[in-house]
Amino acid sequence: MAVSDRFPQAEGMCPHRLVMEHVTSRWGVLVLIQLLERPYRFSELRRAIGRVSEKMLTQTLQTLERDGLVHRDAKPVIPPRVDYSLTDLGREAAEQVQALALWTARRMGDVEKARQAYDEARDQQSRAS
Repeated sequence: MAVSDRFPQAEGMCPHRLVMEHVTSRWGVLVLIQLLERPYRFSELRRAIGRVSEKMLTQTLQTLERDGLVHRDAKPVIPPRVDYSLTDLGREAAEQVQALALWTARRMGDVEKARQAYDEARDQQSRAS
């Protein structure tokens, strides 16, 4: 079943927004960053990412493959072997996502301070009302 068959409403979205959604989804981010290291077999990738269901990882990989970001290499051997790697387009996207992830880690202290200040200001407002 094609991705468009499973999610017909997604095809009506702005194409840029849809790709952004795929790249920045919870599992899309983790798949892209992990595949920056090297190609992975499905089970290796699932273990490396952790806490992702087989179904969700399969859907994420199919979506990223459809968008041209991930390459699926099925080898005709017994037992079957499938490797996943990034295309050039996928590597470019993964580098951008990784930069955002690194920025988030680096600036988390500032985000936490901003949240605390916001929460304190909201508390003061609600007490004053």
